[in-house]
Amino acid sequence: MRFVRKKIVQLVIVLLAVTFLSFLMLNLLPGNTAQVICGIGGGQECVDQKTQELGLDKPIPVRYVQWLGNAATGDLGSSARNQQPVWEAIGQRLPVTLELLIYSQAIALLVSIPLAIIASQRPGSIFDRLTTSIAFGLLSIPNFVIALVLALIFAVNLKWFPATYSQPTSFLDLLYQLFLPALTLAVAEMAVYLRLLRTDLIATLQEDYITMAKAKGLTNRRIVLRHAMRPSMFSLITVIGLNFGRLIGGTFIVEFIFSINGLGKYTVDGILGRDYIPVQGAVVVIVVGYVLINFAVDMLYAVLDPRIRHARAIA
Repeated sequence: MRFVRKKIVQLVIVLLAVTFLSFLMLNLLPGNTAQVICGIGGGQECVDQKTQELGLDKPIPVRYVQWLGNAATGDLGSSARNQQPVWEAIGQRLPVTLELLIYSQAIALLVSIPLAIIASQRPGSIFDRLTTSIAFGLLSIPNFVIALVLALIFAVNLKWFPATYSQPTSFLDLLYQLFLPALTLAVAEMAVYLRLLRTDLIATLQEDYITMAKAKGLTNRRIVLRHAMRPSMFSLITVIGLNFGRLIGGTFIVEFIFSINGLGKYTVDGILGRDYIPVQGAVVVIVVGYVLINFAVDMLYAVLDPRIRHARAIA
């Protein structure tokens, strides 16, 4: 319970800091929601009227405190452009973003874990050096470049996958339509997971208990999968948890490029339209998700390593 209370306090502090800074930065951008609504030919009278209606004439701290009070009661407000409640909009768009994140992580892990196991068995081999070089190359390419290249090759030229996302008719259709966006997000993660797990496996395979297992005549496959994998997964699990929260922000550009109507595109549309309330609501969801995922990772440590459970029990 002490650990849970600590995490709740951290969540509150992070929420206050991130939401206030995002609120401040959005309001420091040139233009405002009233000007966007009135348009070019709306005139100053229209802008002044909308500014007063939306409360944009009040100081930033006053508006933030008002928003925070409403958010504390579960009311994240409504969009100034279409009056749609933010909770309703996020509820419609969050599932596809989560599906994209899970899909991308599944692709990254399915590719990186077998490659890391093979590379750790033969450190310094041609295969190990080749995967290392490819991994460093993939890490240096931004997501939006990968997205454009994949769309050009597989959607425009080969026409194997769609360039834009539409409403799927089945689970297989969902996997088919999200493959290119998920692969875009997975490429850089593959490189990170591969290098991280390979390094940890090499270190674990040099431990004394691994030498004892080999002396008992256990097969190399059993030693790696049953004895070396679990203690080598701590760093990987930590990075997966951190990346899950980080990739929610990484989906912004990918969703925009592939026209996926998810949380990322919703946030980008809000920023471009100077519609602050939807952006604030999206920030709250992202921050809460990030902290909860890290909390789940901490809990998973105790499952993987009994020493952590015993240490917490003694503490």
